[in-house]
Amino acid sequence: MRKLGVFNFMSLNGCYKGANEDIGWHTHGGAEENEFSGNSAQGGGILLFGRVTYQMMANFWPTDAAKQSMPVVADGMNKAEKIVFSRTLKKAEWNNSRVMNGDIVEEMRKMKQTPGKDMTILGSGSIVTQFAEAGLIDLYQLMLDPVVIPGGVPIFNGIQSKLNLKLTNTRVFKSGNMLLCYEPMR
Repeated sequence: MRKLGVFNFMSLNGCYKGANEDIGWHTHGGAEENEFSGNSAQGGGILLFGRVTYQMMANFWPTDAAKQSMPVVADGMNKAEKIVFSRTLKKAEWNNSRVMNGDIVEEMRKMKQTPGKDMTILGSGSIVTQFAEAGLIDLYQLMLDPVVIPGGVPIFNGIQSKLNLKLTNTRVFKSGNMLLCYEPMR
């Protein structure tokens, strides 16, 4: 059975993005974070996005600026298989991408039961909330930035059910960022 994980940045006040989709508050503090990101990007899993996050990523990672600033991450992102969940997007232009527009919770239930690569949601808070409430997420990786942002959107915005998690791993970066890894308590 495939595993479904989440990787998101998070501010100290629990937000994964600021006003107007801003993620500029997240810092890559240096070589440590770049190495972590590069290793993660080369993991070979399937990347999952909501439409807004997908379009933001598709507008950056294939560019020369991305390839120059973070070549290993850009390579991994561009090579990875990608699924974008959207009711409005008809075609995904970024290489190795496809659109899924049906009942995404049921589609994910089916995908998890089939053999194949593990999957990771990047950003995409509404997708994270839907899958968390359906009990589909196996691992939460939250990169906690030592910053509080005004007007942000909570990572579990609109969640209706209590989500009990157990801490399974941590990593502190020299920049002050912390990686917090959780699994659902089932």
